[in-house]
Amino acid sequence: QVQLVESGGGAVQAGKSLTLSCAASGITFDLGSVAWYRQVPGEVRELVAYFTSADTTGYADFVKGRFTVSRGNANAVYLQMDSLQAEDTGIYYCYYERYWGRGTQVTVSS
Repeated sequence: QVQLVESGGGAVQAGKSLTLSCAASGITFDLGSVAWYRQVPGEVRELVAYFTSADTTGYADFVKGRFTVSRGNANAVYLQMDSLQAEDTGIYYCYYERYWGRGTQVTVSS
């Protein structure tokens, strides 16, 4: 059974950092791109960053220079979030090969 489990969310003040983790079971991150999305209630889920099997990365304009996506091993991907802003508040999801995790809540207070 394939599972993606996000962790590392929490409540922080603006300007602080968090590192999110996405751990995979039943599958490995070696075929396609692993992506991080976020969603605020009532809004569309939006792409934040991704890491490809060719070890390239991509970022949404609103996180460029502040967030860094990386892969730890074949089963783990991370999202380092620095200089957090109140607008970064939301539920962050990991996505891979049509599978979604359940998300981890990030709350940034100004």
